[in-house]
Amino acid sequence: MSLASPHAAQESLTFRIGKNLFDMSEVAGGMAVLLVRVLWRIARANFDWNEFKTNMYKMGVKSTPIVVVTALFVGAIAVIQAAPMVQQYGAYGLLGWGAGFSVLRELGPLLTALMISGRVGANNTAELGTMVVTEQIDALRILAIDPLGFLIAPRLLAIVLTLVIANIYADALALFGAAIASKAMLGVEYGVFLNGLTSGLLNFGDVAHGLIKSAFFGLMMAIASCYFGLAVKGGAPGVGRAVNAGVVASATGIFILDYFVSFIIG
Repeated sequence: MSLASPHAAQESLTFRIGKNLFDMSEVAGGMAVLLVRVLWRIARANFDWNEFKTNMYKMGVKSTPIVVVTALFVGAIAVIQAAPMVQQYGAYGLLGWGAGFSVLRELGPLLTALMISGRVGANNTAELGTMVVTEQIDALRILAIDPLGFLIAPRLLAIVLTLVIANIYADALALFGAAIASKAMLGVEYGVFLNGLTSGLLNFGDVAHGLIKSAFFGLMMAIASCYFGLAVKGGAPGVGRAVNAGVVASATGIFILDYFVSFIIG
């Protein structure tokens, strides 16, 4: 039994790296093209409003319980992480600012996006993939109905708005959870916490920072879930693979966007 030469192994590794880079470029290009086509329909208001309202309820209202639980514990976790430093230096007056800064600019938008991605993004990919497998997308085209305007544009708009709105009340709930944890763990009065939160160290720019991130995260989640849903091949197993790929692409894209948005807007 002959062993492969080092040259052949190197060629194989180079081939795999090149193929992976090509596949990623193909996916990125396909997502970009789909995004432009969908945004053009949204700009012209050429999409189904009933489908938009249905998805706002399904994606937004029904995501409320998981966002509430996540947000409350995010605030409490922020206090738990800050507690040793606060106790060491006696900086109880800065606890509200520290919790607010971390929640409003980073933890709130990021963790809310990841939680909604696991629920809304995966469900959206599965729905669209099932429609592709059962030829419902082809049926729409036969009936002269634009699938992008009827299905994709309302979903993209609903996901982006859902994430922005969810981030607003997630921030409020996280700060509420942080205040409760501060009182229970460190004995910090609510007035002291609120004073630290509103003392001028935080401003609307911090809130806007998180909302801008949420909009970009929602756009990434929406376009990734829609792209992989429409690209399903291979029947039911293909739907499963698409859901997995969509969730991974959404999470990866969210972290990449988090870095660049933070770097650009400070």
